[in-house]
Amino acid sequence: MASPSSGPPSSFTVELRRSGRSVDVRADQSILDAVREIVDVDFFCRKGECGTCVSHVLEGLPLHLDTVLSDRARQANRRIAICVSRSQTAVLALDL
Repeated sequence: MASPSSGPPSSFTVELRRSGRSVDVRADQSILDAVREIVDVDFFCRKGECGTCVSHVLEGLPLHLDTVLSDRARQANRRIAICVSRSQTAVLALDL
């Protein structure tokens, strides 16, 4: 598993804990696009500005690239805007 100090992985796996499924997210693909192949997820702006796609992180370390989450929320690493953000770890588990 990659650690945050070695840089984020270009591709990673997202575990959808509620669904019991996993999906690989390619370097050229958003978490949102990968996840929507398996489960229905609400979204709107696709820019990380509206918060519609924000999901709960159960495990792993997000790489926050949004503008919607507060600094405090980013530091807590318990939520992620899946339309733009990535993972700093090889596996990111979400409550989806």
